[in-house]
Amino acid sequence: MRKTFSFTGAKKIIFGNGSLLSLASHVKELHAENPLVVIDKNLAKTDLLEKVANVLIPAGIKFTVYDKVEAEPPIELADEGAKIAMKNKCDIVIGIGGGSAMDVAKAVAAIATNKGAAADYLGLNKVPKPGLPKIMIPTTAGTGSEVTFTAVFLRKNLKKKEGMNSPYLYPELALLDPELTLSLPPVPTAYTGLDALCHAIESYTSVNASPMSEMFSLEAIALIAENLRACVHDGKNIVARERMLLGSLYAGIGLANAGVTAVHSLSYPLGGKYGVCHGLANTMLLPAVMAFNMPSALEKFTDVAEAMGENVEGLPVRDAAYLALDAVEALIEDCGIHETLAQFGIKEKDFPALADVAVTVARPLENNPRKITKDDMIAIYAQAL
Repeated sequence: MRKTFSFTGAKKIIFGNGSLLSLASHVKELHAENPLVVIDKNLAKTDLLEKVANVLIPAGIKFTVYDKVEAEPPIELADEGAKIAMKNKCDIVIGIGGGSAMDVAKAVAAIATNKGAAADYLGLNKVPKPGLPKIMIPTTAGTGSEVTFTAVFLRKNLKKKEGMNSPYLYPELALLDPELTLSLPPVPTAYTGLDALCHAIESYTSVNASPMSEMFSLEAIALIAENLRACVHDGKNIVARERMLLGSLYAGIGLANAGVTAVHSLSYPLGGKYGVCHGLANTMLLPAVMAFNMPSALEKFTDVAEAMGENVEGLPVRDAAYLALDAVEALIEDCGIHETLAQFGIKEKDFPALADVAVTVARPLENNPRKITKDDMIAIYAQAL
């Protein structure tokens, strides 16, 4: 065990069916009265904004909406949202949606008080002072962004993704209502759920894992393995949705404290250059990265196998550890995910350039349990082809 570790997170977490109905009271608890609601543009076309209005307006809380968020959000959205927040003198930011909407919301809150542009704050600890208060409401069980200090953006001009990482991005409140995930279609349910599994496995095997982060990560693996299939194939199963959202939450807490590993470094250029959605990019790379890391973390992967329901009793540690890989591949297949890099026009000749970008995503590589070289990365991409 590491002699010293820290553990941080969102200031408050509320979890439960129907918890959206308490939103107005939480806005008032944070001494705010003029929210900016940041929402995914597709979600804005549903009845979700009406549900929010039905909670806030009777409580005397009028709000402004920023509904331009798209998947793999360009960094310009954060700047645009912040201008709207400042123009309307908003005093709190509410992010509703998947990771993209919540990442934009967290960045908007930071820019609104720190001024400047989002690009000024990319990297680690570049945000000088606290932003506006933030409430994050996830509608997917995947990214865990409601409890992390990170916001990730696409920089289209550079064809790469970069992150803003600061304790000031931790939300004041994560409000998780499983009922909001019931309408998520099977494919995004699978992509986001497997993204959460990546977070859980990567944070559990990270060299920066601590006893506390491991506790959350391992329980996340078990919850996701037990419930993701049901969520994909029986989306109205509220019990499975509730447990899946809890697993995603736990995985987010794990990644916020232990970090992710090489899967994320390798997946970033797939999103940045080829537009592969984050959850799918991670899913395509997870088995190959697990196989690469296996020799350096046999005991950890044995724990992963057991958490995923595999019987490891009496097995040699190596055989037990590799059952984790079998379990992950079976879960991906059962969720109907069969995509490969080739389907996105990626060819073998592209791997060196992808690896050149991946090596610049340094923090996850530092967390990886096995040192990874550019040649190793090229070999991993080849397995996902």
